[in-house]
Amino acid sequence: MMQGGVAVQCWQGIPDHFPHIRLDEFVVMPNHVHGILCIVAPVGAKNFSPLRRPRGTSKTIGSVIRGFKIRVTKWIRQNTGIHDVWQRNYYEHIIRNDTELTRIREYITNNPVRWVLDRENPDRVPVRHAAPYSRNIDHS
Repeated sequence: MMQGGVAVQCWQGIPDHFPHIRLDEFVVMPNHVHGILCIVAPVGAKNFSPLRRPRGTSKTIGSVIRGFKIRVTKWIRQNTGIHDVWQRNYYEHIIRNDTELTRIREYITNNPVRWVLDRENPDRVPVRHAAPYSRNIDHS
């Protein structure tokens, strides 16, 4: 299995580990991933979360991303010669309305086409395997 396939498999497994998360658009690029996570269970101060969290899975976006990165890294380190897999952090953005959601979904879907122009692609090589790793969601 290629590393991109592992990333897809681990992404699709997120709800198994974090049942309060629903997956949306996702794509694996040669040097990064894009994805939308939807929180479907109430969390946060307005829902009067207890000060001490009961044992179990943390419900933060950070814990979801950390778990995803750990699972991908573990597989890659066990099955390839690659040791450094991820950058230290990640970018997050709260999507506040349907217009923004549509715009970000389109950005993710179209990202493989724009890769040839990306400054991180010094040889200007097009993405060859993005389509099989794209996860298009039924948005109905």
